[in-house]
Amino acid sequence: MAIPFPHFRILFVFILVFFIGPASGAINDISPGGTVFIGEQGLDITHAMAGDSQIGWWASAASIAESSPSQIISISSLTSFSITPSAFASYTGSWLHLDPAGKANGTAFNVVDPNLEIRVEDTTVGVDVTDKWVSTDDEIRFRIDTNLVPIAQRSGVTSVPITIKVQDPSGSTYSSLVNSAGTATSLVDYPITTTPQYTAAIWDTGQRSIYSPGTYVIWAECNVNSMKDNYNNAGKTVSQKVTVQNQDHNPLITGNYPQTTATQGITPVMTTITTPLPVSPTPAVVKTPTITSTTIAPVVQTETQVPTPVAPTPSPTHSPGFEGIFAGVALMVAILAWCRKD
Repeated sequence: MAIPFPHFRILFVFILVFFIGPASGAINDISPGGTVFIGEQGLDITHAMAGDSQIGWWASAASIAESSPSQIISISSLTSFSITPSAFASYTGSWLHLDPAGKANGTAFNVVDPNLEIRVEDTTVGVDVTDKWVSTDDEIRFRIDTNLVPIAQRSGVTSVPITIKVQDPSGSTYSSLVNSAGTATSLVDYPITTTPQYTAAIWDTGQRSIYSPGTYVIWAECNVNSMKDNYNNAGKTVSQKVTVQNQDHNPLITGNYPQTTATQGITPVMTTITTPLPVSPTPAVVKTPTITSTTIAPVVQTETQVPTPVAPTPSPTHSPGFEGIFAGVALMVAILAWCRKD
């Protein structure tokens, strides 16, 4: 049975809607009050403007209802609007769309200064090796810190594409990395949905045929809606560059290496013991103490000389008590002699 033409048109529209589905959003489609980043261009802000053609910015302490905006920008194209650094770098925060009288008529979007950071982690030993060394044969993952996650909240968008750059010692840049299982992971437009976000262990430094020993330079960048092209500032749309040194031994250790391979978790410290040449001891200087009236003189074993007693010179009379007898005898002799003379 033939389908009448009017009915055919209705059926055709139904089939078209069924297979195509509702219109999906795009990464450049900004909803009312949505977040945009300095450097983005080609934004469709039609829904955010609610028919108005001007936006205004007030300082944080200003009264929106009682004062005029500090900055006013007229929109020439609602479907291709740019958040240029020159116009917005000093005026982040809420921008309101203005009615024909210049009064605030609702929030159009919120302007944010982007930031992006990357770090390197050794999953084999569980340590951060950003700007350090990693032992060959260990596996690596990356940590991404960024405020760009609101891009993933735009209608029809599920993640923020961020590209990770890994430059080898020769200057070549990898578009993918291989892990210990042999699985290759693309580094281009890696999907970011939260912050911080960790990749899996996607880099096996032990793949010596691919990754030679040496220093690798690593950074991340985001070019959503050409933001990096317009705002190529380190730490903003491009992270600061970091390094990791891939080699067998800890570069901080010098001299002969031990037989066992050092791990990153506990860094062995090698101490070189040098045997000093024998040195003659410096003779001690003996100071002779000065004896003063208050100084106790050293004890000296001195023999005390006891003086020998000198015998007194004997008196003429040797026997005390006989002097009188001799005198009496002498007197008697003298008397006898005198008597004989008479």
